[in-house]
Amino acid sequence: MVTAVDTSVFLDVLLDDPKHASTSLVALHRAAAEGSLIISETSLAEVVPVFKPEDLQTFLADWKLTLVPSTQSVAVLAGEMFRAYMERGGKRGRVVPDFLIAAHAQQLADRLLARERGYYRDYFNQLTLWDPSAD
Repeated sequence: MVTAVDTSVFLDVLLDDPKHASTSLVALHRAAAEGSLIISETSLAEVVPVFKPEDLQTFLADWKLTLVPSTQSVAVLAGEMFRAYMERGGKRGRVVPDFLIAAHAQQLADRLLARERGYYRDYFNQLTLWDPSAD
């Protein structure tokens, strides 16, 4: 089982979120025990600011995280879903990285470990989503 991990889950743990840290940590351990963990370049870029430069590689190694680069088909799927989002009244901005993360997981992993933001299920209906806050 290959699990892509969304930035939100990592930040829950790294920043010790009072509401979500424990459930996200349990889910990360479970996902790692069930197979491999991958990270997209988008999620990696979003977590980099919480690390000292020398600590990032340790984090990746400790979780046995593999960076799996995106493909053209990932970018196209993210763009198509973002277009559908805007056609339904959504606005440009912050959500583009989330569409890239979801498209990456749908095409390159078996599931995405992420707190549901409302549109993952709406726009990526072929994506298997694991929301640790729903456990």
